[in-house]
Amino acid sequence: MTGVLIGLLALRNARRAVEDCLDVLARRTAAEGAVDAKAIRDVAVYRYDALEEMTGRLSFSVAMINGLGDGIVLTSINGRTETRTYVRPVRAGKSSQQLSPEEEQAVRAARLGLGPDIEPTLTSGGLWLRPRKSLASGGS
Repeated sequence: MTGVLIGLLALRNARRAVEDCLDVLARRTAAEGAVDAKAIRDVAVYRYDALEEMTGRLSFSVAMINGLGDGIVLTSINGRTETRTYVRPVRAGKSSQQLSPEEEQAVRAARLGLGPDIEPTLTSGGLWLRPRKSLASGGS
């Protein structure tokens, strides 16, 4: 009997939370207008040194993703004498083609909404991405 009461209270709380979220979305839509889920909204740039001969993080992967997780990853590998550019499609946050680790990081950062310019940070738990400080805020 106690389990049923706990389940009923949890269901009531969940319904109230859903109603609150719907109210927030309705107010946001009224204030900002309709939001197009297919419009590009999340962009992240991941810069790195792809080749040992080139430093200065001149190579990059740019993920441009919409609200459905669809979009593209544009990658430019810059060398001393040539540049190669690749574009890969992304559907629901995944690509049908094999993504490089840098491309995966760019997609991940875009999906997390970390902003247009991210930088990798090594932690004890592995690689973590964080937004790069803007020049206006005194960062690099």
